[in-house]
Amino acid sequence: MTITLKAQKREGTGKGVARKLRQEGRVPAVLYGRELGTMHLSLDTHEAENLFHSISTENTIVGLKVEGVGELFQTLVREIQSHPFKSSLIHVDFLRIQAGVAVDVEVPLRLIGDPIGVKNSGGVLEQVLKELPVKCIPSKIPELIEVDVSELDINDSLHVYDLELEEGINITVDEGQTICAVAIPKVVEEAVVEEDELLEGEIPDEEGLPSDTAVEESPEDSDGDRD
Repeated sequence: MTITLKAQKREGTGKGVARKLRQEGRVPAVLYGRELGTMHLSLDTHEAENLFHSISTENTIVGLKVEGVGELFQTLVREIQSHPFKSSLIHVDFLRIQAGVAVDVEVPLRLIGDPIGVKNSGGVLEQVLKELPVKCIPSKIPELIEVDVSELDINDSLHVYDLELEEGINITVDEGQTICAVAIPKVVEEAVVEEDELLEGEIPDEEGLPSDTAVEESPEDSDGDRD
């Protein structure tokens, strides 16, 4: 699926130009790619923010419709810069892609199913890897990758090498990386540790003191006379 976003060419670069654009409700952007010189653009801030909040920017093809240019540029969002406090857009980089030319993207991983270890043993499902870096031609970019976790028991895990992907989609990360695991709840683990420590040490008596600890008699409790 390709999403379309309108853009305009902009004249000039630098902080002053960028500041003026933002005051006018637009955000600076650039488009670059193979056989294409850098094109300086601007986007409607409201339209861009709404779009980026509704898609996975790492792997969604965005069709840039540049005003005054007949060609619709097929692109991937390569970088989004936001204000550290206001969460507003500051700058966007687009990479032009071409049919049949492989690109690097990150595809979201979605866990599906209820693990056996969670249902039957009270385990906790922990997702370690949330996006999978892959390389493929644009037409093969997956929207997401679903991972079935229903057979995982306590202490079981799934790794990148367990995934079965369509031919032509090449994984570009260490295949030994863990995707998810079913772990014992931390509260239970802490209780087991405390119990083990207690068994290895001294067992307290009813008064909360170790059974072999001698209680020193105070002068008031002694039978002797005090000076």
